Amino acid sequence: MKRFLLPTAAALGLAIAASHANADTVLRASHQFPGGQGDIRDEMVQMMARHVADADVGLTIEVYPGQSLFKAREQWGAIARGRLDITSLPLDYASGRHPEFSATLMPGLVRNQAHAQRLNDSEYMTMIKDVIIEGGARVLADAWLSGGFASSEQCITSPETVEGQAFRAAGPAFEEMLEAAGAPIASMPSSDIYAAMQTGVLDAANTSSMSFISYRLYEQVECLTEPGDYALWFMYEPVLISEQVWQGLNEAQQTALMEAGEAAEAFFAEEAAAIDQEMIDIYEENGVEVVSMSEDDYNAWLEIARETSYKNFADNVPNGQAIIDAALAVE
Repeated sequence: MKRFLLPTAAALGLAIAASHANADTVLRASHQFPGGQGDIRDEMVQMMARHVADADVGLTIEVYPGQSLFKAREQWGAIARGRLDITSLPLDYASGRHPEFSATLMPGLVRNQAHAQRLNDSEYMTMIKDVIIEGGARVLADAWLSGGFASSEQCITSPETVEGQAFRAAGPAFEEMLEAAGAPIASMPSSDIYAAMQTGVLDAANTSSMSFISYRLYEQVECLTEPGDYALWFMYEPVLISEQVWQGLNEAQQTALMEAGEAAEAFFAEEAAAIDQEMIDIYEENGVEVVSMSEDDYNAWLEIARETSYKNFADNVPNGQAIIDAALAVE
């Protein structure tokens, strides 16, 4: 008769360890944007997940779009504490914790996509990324989105056109500028704009061109101000990884993630220029009036911004003036 011996505790431990060694490390990626609907930020993260899987380094990225894992405003805190692994995040959402991040959504600071690419390699971005690292995350891929304004009341061009309109601004710098122009402010993530307009909480909003498309805001507005030649609105929305999580990965896994980030960033750079025109086409097809700011409109807004958001940032944020100067030094 054969004897079947029960495994010893030591043998069990070795078997479990071997099983774990063969299993992939699973990273959870969360973002607020619609999944599988062509939003370029979702596509960046999905592309990175595929790239890492193809690298075969024992790493899997599970993507949770549409706030299905964390709410938009919760993601930075979760990343910083290591509760979330990866996110695509409008960085200014974390400016309450790190006020330096307001410089990544400063009126008129970025002129166009080519200028944004130059900023990525500047001292300005080095200063921002130092704060990101200190806060508990690191950048895997840079991304800047242009944006505009939309209203259910009247077209927004000069500062006078926002007076009295309940306005969603994307962050403190724009809130300060718009409030100075006479617009009551309601703070919320872009994912909440549609419902707020639908219920009459908002009359107007500014957000990225991609969010104007993804969140179908053309169903709620009468007029869109597209970026045009005088884009007042540019926002930095990088793909981030928790620094705690990063330090727990091996070198091959880190290399695969960096290569995935580079591929996603290159994809984004190619697609970004077409997003504004796609937005214009969709809004016009849905009967929304589309207008642009003139140079005089743009300069009038900048004058208000310099007296409000720029001044407040320089006066109240650690190293604030140096960050602004570093950005303005990039031609």
